[in-house]
Amino acid sequence: MVAIGQYNDLRIISKTDLGLILTEGNSEILLPYLQVPKNAEIGDNINVFVYVQKDGRLTATTKRPLACVGDFAYLTVVDDNEDGAFMDLGLEKDIFVPAREQKRPILKGESHVVFLFLDESNNRMVASSKLLNFVESEEIDLEEGDEVSLLIADKSDLGYNAIVDNKYIGLLYTNELFDVLNPGELRKGWIKKIRIEGKIDLSLQPMGYGHILDTKDDLLTELKEAGGMIALGDKSSPDAIYERFKISKNAFKKVIGSLYKDRLIIVSDHEIKLLIDEEAE
Repeated sequence: MVAIGQYNDLRIISKTDLGLILTEGNSEILLPYLQVPKNAEIGDNINVFVYVQKDGRLTATTKRPLACVGDFAYLTVVDDNEDGAFMDLGLEKDIFVPAREQKRPILKGESHVVFLFLDESNNRMVASSKLLNFVESEEIDLEEGDEVSLLIADKSDLGYNAIVDNKYIGLLYTNELFDVLNPGELRKGWIKKIRIEGKIDLSLQPMGYGHILDTKDDLLTELKEAGGMIALGDKSSPDAIYERFKISKNAFKKVIGSLYKDRLIIVSDHEIKLLIDEEAE
């Protein structure tokens, strides 16, 4: 069966005035001549993206769309009317976002994170900005500390909602962020906490002691390259610490505390110094 809104490996079975006819064994799909690769011949297999035209005809393209059915993606609105909006998918055909599938009215020129799915009534690709209807919230196959991929979705009162591994939704809290985030941005993240009700708290920094060990090495390297002194300490601002090391102040204090216990540095309010091991010189 042809997977609409997905990539398919199909066989070329004939040529027409409009293009090549492809099949998976049951359906016939048109690949317009403008999309036909050089040297393609009848009997060859070809990997194409398949979608449904307005007239209901299955059509293939060798172009790579910005997203497939089952994906969350950040797309731009190219037109809107009272029935819905059209978003650029990177193909000849835009994807439709029905008015009923809009969390709030989507207007031309805007960009939004949406979910792509098939309309059961006609098998055509459509999109929705009602993200909560399409994320998994009951069976969360993640553990605290896991590294995940994040698609920043939108800003909320508490922080930023993000799509996690193209499957779940989680929250990055504003008071734990030291960087500017924008909807549509792709980030590496970590699972901070999975709540009983299925909500996921996220972090842009790794969890656990392993990361602290890595950061200790990084900080020692920075100290040596800076001549043995860095103008950051116990009372430095979180913003200044993040700008230099891309970690929170809490993580920074753990690192310098550990280095201090190892007798590798001296710590003051706004400065840390490297202790030189004279025997190693």
